[in-house]
Amino acid sequence: MTRQVLLFVSLLSVGSVLGQVSYTIPEEMAKGFLVGNIAHDLGLQIKRLASGKARIYTRDSGDYIELNRDRGVLLVKERIDREALCRQTTPCALHFQIILENPMEFYTVTVQITDINDNAPTFEKSEMKFKISESAITGAKFVLGRAVDLDVGINDLKSYELKPTDNFVLKVHNNADGNKNVEMVLQKPLDREKQEQISLVLTAVDGGEPQMSGTMLIVITVLDVNDNAPVFTQSTYKATVTEKSPKGTVVATVTASDADQGSNSKIAYSITNTLDDIAKVFEVNEENGKITLVGNIDFEESRNYQIDLLASDEGGLTDSCKLIVDVQDVNDNKPEINIMSKSNVISEDAKLNTVVTMINIEDKDSGENGKVQCFINENMPFTLKTSNTNFYSLVTDRELDRERASEYNITLTCSDEGVPSLSSSVTLTLQISDVNDNAPVFERSSYEAYIVENNTPGLSIFTVKARDADWKQNARVSYILEDSSVNGVPVSSYVSVSADSGVIHAVRSFDYEQIKDFHFRVKAQDGGSPPLSSNVTVKILIQDQNDNPPQVLYPVQTGGSLVAEMVPRSADVGYLVTKVVAVDVDSGQNAWLSYKLQKATDRALFEVGLQNGEIRTIRQVTDKDAVKQRLTVIVEDNGQPSRSATVIVNVAVADSFPEVLSEFTDFTHDKEYNDNLTFYLVLALAVVSFLFITCLVVIISVKIYRWRQSRILYHSNLPVIPYYPPRYSDTLGTGTLQHVYNYEVCRTTDSRKSDCKFGRAGSQNVLIMDPSSTGTMQRIQNEKSILDEPDSPLEISDVNDNAPVFERSSYEAYIVENNTPGLSIFTVKARDTDWNQNARVSYILEDSSVNGVSVASYVSVSADSGVIHAMWAIW
Repeated sequence: MTRQVLLFVSLLSVGSVLGQVSYTIPEEMAKGFLVGNIAHDLGLQIKRLASGKARIYTRDSGDYIELNRDRGVLLVKERIDREALCRQTTPCALHFQIILENPMEFYTVTVQITDINDNAPTFEKSEMKFKISESAITGAKFVLGRAVDLDVGINDLKSYELKPTDNFVLKVHNNADGNKNVEMVLQKPLDREKQEQISLVLTAVDGGEPQMSGTMLIVITVLDVNDNAPVFTQSTYKATVTEKSPKGTVVATVTASDADQGSNSKIAYSITNTLDDIAKVFEVNEENGKITLVGNIDFEESRNYQIDLLASDEGGLTDSCKLIVDVQDVNDNKPEINIMSKSNVISEDAKLNTVVTMINIEDKDSGENGKVQCFINENMPFTLKTSNTNFYSLVTDRELDRERASEYNITLTCSDEGVPSLSSSVTLTLQISDVNDNAPVFERSSYEAYIVENNTPGLSIFTVKARDADWKQNARVSYILEDSSVNGVPVSSYVSVSADSGVIHAVRSFDYEQIKDFHFRVKAQDGGSPPLSSNVTVKILIQDQNDNPPQVLYPVQTGGSLVAEMVPRSADVGYLVTKVVAVDVDSGQNAWLSYKLQKATDRALFEVGLQNGEIRTIRQVTDKDAVKQRLTVIVEDNGQPSRSATVIVNVAVADSFPEVLSEFTDFTHDKEYNDNLTFYLVLALAVVSFLFITCLVVIISVKIYRWRQSRILYHSNLPVIPYYPPRYSDTLGTGTLQHVYNYEVCRTTDSRKSDCKFGRAGSQNVLIMDPSSTGTMQRIQNEKSILDEPDSPLEISDVNDNAPVFERSSYEAYIVENNTPGLSIFTVKARDTDWNQNARVSYILEDSSVNGVSVASYVSVSADSGVIHAMWAIW
């Protein structure tokens, strides 16, 4: 049979693409029969069907049609029986939708099923029996059961034929509803004596090609004289019944009368409907003609019923009528919500009007009872849009933010307009997927932490913490130390940061005397793509430890000469002998100094000021006091534990220099002179030679001494300390020590040289004695420190002409995964053949990246020791 296809496409634009396609095919087509090229008819590419996961959505049309994505065609999946599918309803059609995703689209498809002549007319009964009186008048009617043909159109029942036609002829009446009433009309009086029983054959023929037919045998028994047939008061009765009426409800009452008397006037009522469900729904009382409900009435199944009624007397005479029952609808069906397609997850950066769910709404009621309105719960960033009758799309109408709401429970409620109104609801759960739209935020705008100097390298100082409002990988925060420098050295040589935990570790041991504080920036970066970051300033304050003893600045302790302070014997109580001046490069209470007299030749004569270091007499000096007084002063700081230094102060108790000289020096004068000129000349030559050699030795010694002093001062890390003692005067007016001590020590962290300068005293009461001297006492009027002498030409200074050399050309190390952050992995070692500062090696981690992340997030290197530490747990 040639396939007939009727195609039309209509495109609508209501947020998403919507189209409609119709096809027409005959029933009973074999499985795999081609319905139509849906891809071509909708203007879609075949690959779009595959990428959009095209599928058929059908609510109640059965699974008769399938979609072949590879070919883009619709095929018959199961044999279609039009009569089973639609019965007598025309046209008969299958309705379904084709759904595509990414983006969501749907198309409505209608497949109309045409009838073929595959059903013959059928009578409910194969035989009908009549009892007809021989007195029946010509023209008497006898209702016959009509045949039913399940086919429609030209294949439906066409005509009836009655044979033989000796006594009866066949009359067919067409009803307004399209059905036919078949009557047998007596055209020739019966004669029971001639023929007591008559057999007729009623044949029903349809109009199909080829024609098909069905037959029924009619057996007539001729009775004696009953000449009045029952007559209904109306040929057509009408009644109305409400659906869902209870069983036993009286629908209507039909009435017929018979002019005969006696038993010939007794009428029996019956329903003659065949091949339908009338007898299951309605029942007629044979005696009084009341039609009652015996089954369920459902408006959605049938909106009206036609009941064929027969009234017959005992003589076999009959009359017929019909009862048309209209079913009145009640609002007994809730709206049905069918989810055609939905998304369970949507990105928080989804654009406005993004389709989330497609919904089909059906209400089987009619009129106002079938009108449906849908809405969703309030305060939702979504709205419902209607794209066609009974079709809705749930779309976004505001921007989404997963950080405010990560999940929405959307309740869709649909209500009809019946009284009372019925409603249905369904809850859709929609997850909001995260987008990396939030940068990490530190808990503070800046951080400040303290660490005690002389710490252990690798010590944890404190922790920075940042939080990211995003989710999962987008919220995973890594901490990175930003490149910067402290005093020209990379900050990574001072501290490191754990990439996972944000713990700040000290890479080296800090020295408060070299650096008191420094700051740097830490960046917090999330794991999104692209990553977002923020940074914070961290300030590290170094706290002082008492790790430096006091340094005595005055009196200067020399190795060769003795420095002595003179005290006249006339000095009274409280006489200022001298002042011990000391400094401590520590800070705070660690630098608070106290002075104590540890040893003394005569403890009853002198005392030392606890706070100022002033040495004063505590009693009147007498002639019995020894000229040579030796005081040992101890200087202690206030640290815990305290550190100290001692200084020896020589005091000469005398009124004149010769007296002092005789006490502090033992030398004799050779009074014998040789008058021999030759002897003096030889002696003079020897002295000159000796002086020359002595000068060379002194110069070399001074230079070596100066170098040693420079090293001592260099390692002492003394800052620049200008100090100017106050002018002291004798309060008793004795006039002793009316002078000013002027001295200064100059020291910088960048220089290996220091300067110590001593000014001339106001009076010449400070003595420098050389015990080995045999000459006269030399009064020091203006002397420069030996540290001010120029460098000796014998010292060879180093030049930084050698680069550090690693012990190996490359290193390879192993670490077990899930290690502890800060774990020491291994050590690199380099040596420099230069000297002193030029040979001091610092280790710096060069900038590079691992998987797009700075290598400083993985490991750190100790600047001093070269120890490699793991910054986080590696896996």
